[in-house]
Amino acid sequence: MQPLAVAVVAIPFLGAITCLAVRDRLSKLTAILATMITAGCAIALVLRMPSETYRFGDMPWLGDAAKGLFGYQFDPLAFIMLLASTVIGAVIAIYSSGYLSPENADHAVKGGQARYYFWLMLFVGSMAGIAISPTLLQLLIFWEMTTLTSWALISFYDNDESLKAGMKALVMTSIGGLFFITGLVWVFSATGSMKFSALGEMPIGVRSAVFAFFLIAAWAKSAQLPFHTWLPDAMAAPTPISAYLHAAAMVKAGVFLVARLLYAGWGLPFGLGLLVSIAALITMFAALYMYFYQDDLKRLLAYSTIAQLGYILLGLGLGALGATIAFQGAVLHILMHSVAKTTLFLTVGAIAYAVGTRSISRLSGLSQFMPLTAVAFFVGALALTGFPPLACFWSKFYVLAGALQTEGAFGPIAVILVLVESLVTFAWFLWVGQKIFFGKPMQFRVRLKSETDHESEMVSIGNIRLPYSMSLILILLILACIAAPIAGIPLVQGIMLK
Repeated sequence: MQPLAVAVVAIPFLGAITCLAVRDRLSKLTAILATMITAGCAIALVLRMPSETYRFGDMPWLGDAAKGLFGYQFDPLAFIMLLASTVIGAVIAIYSSGYLSPENADHAVKGGQARYYFWLMLFVGSMAGIAISPTLLQLLIFWEMTTLTSWALISFYDNDESLKAGMKALVMTSIGGLFFITGLVWVFSATGSMKFSALGEMPIGVRSAVFAFFLIAAWAKSAQLPFHTWLPDAMAAPTPISAYLHAAAMVKAGVFLVARLLYAGWGLPFGLGLLVSIAALITMFAALYMYFYQDDLKRLLAYSTIAQLGYILLGLGLGALGATIAFQGAVLHILMHSVAKTTLFLTVGAIAYAVGTRSISRLSGLSQFMPLTAVAFFVGALALTGFPPLACFWSKFYVLAGALQTEGAFGPIAVILVLVESLVTFAWFLWVGQKIFFGKPMQFRVRLKSETDHESEMVSIGNIRLPYSMSLILILLILACIAAPIAGIPLVQGIMLK
């Protein structure tokens, strides 16, 4: 048994309990230490790259076959998800230590850090549990834990907007959970097993029906049509939470489920592979259409996330059609998109922290006073849209190459549509970046530190400095947009569909 496998799950949960015990005063430090140690353990595992599965835990009341229901499974897919969950988790904890502050012009925070970090630590542990799950049952347990913790984190500000958004996310993702449970029960009743490979023991017609249940669960969790509306509303959460839950971690759980099932070694009928791919393309263009109606930077990024998750499902669908390289690209995109989109979200967090607004129409000239934020935004945007040699270029390259390996006309059509989406996204993000960072600088109303909370004055953004923790993270993320492929590509090259 790998002690590090226990550590990557146990340490965040222990950190959560400790955050409550030490209250607000030391919860920041506790969370930073816990997430950094967790990320260190995950990196150590990836460097060693053990290929093994360990299962334990029996439930005799479910029959003799109900054995080995818990444990861990190490393979390239698990490592990609583990890196995205734990390393970005540490990034978010460090960034949050500066963002959750009375100095925050968007949402001044004077208390509640212990509660915030408690739920964040639980979420990190739950995502690590999803990444290494060897069975459907264990994945379901941690899946539902992310649903609960995300509800608490989205609702953190305790205002009407955040409470409604948290409840909407809870309800809509719970619908997906019900489909997951139904699929799990169906698999177990038919095969007596809860392994991912159990679907391969079912007749092909029944297997397709069961997979459809898991696919709907994934669509709900990953905010794909028609379950997408909860994600833009969830931008009521603190921006670091939006970056983590809605770019790097929670929304990736759905696509991870589909990838894990397909990677288990059983074949998917051509029609279902085509369904996954076509649904992904429809979602991508529906999200793209919504770009042009967004004035809130975070809602724009939310719709971008919906489209990028469509990229992953497109690659998985193409993999089901026989294109292994497209499957590799989809898995790689889990990590590449996490890095690029986290960069963009945290630049928006820096803007909101400094000037108190995320409105595209109100922002201009920020590059003169926030040069680091401007650089981070454009690097993140270029990485997201696939500008070589930055992060998402490589994952999208794999998906496009795989599309051309599929038989028939669908592959070339998918390539054309993906290129159109990428070009429009590239142009739109450049326009948004130009709008908010160049042009005539604007002034913003901020609270006076020396007076009561109700007094304010108009000041230039140049009078405000970001906390060191936020600036440090932006620098590291700029470097990560360049270096992430170095970590991800060797991992996915070991993925071969049976």
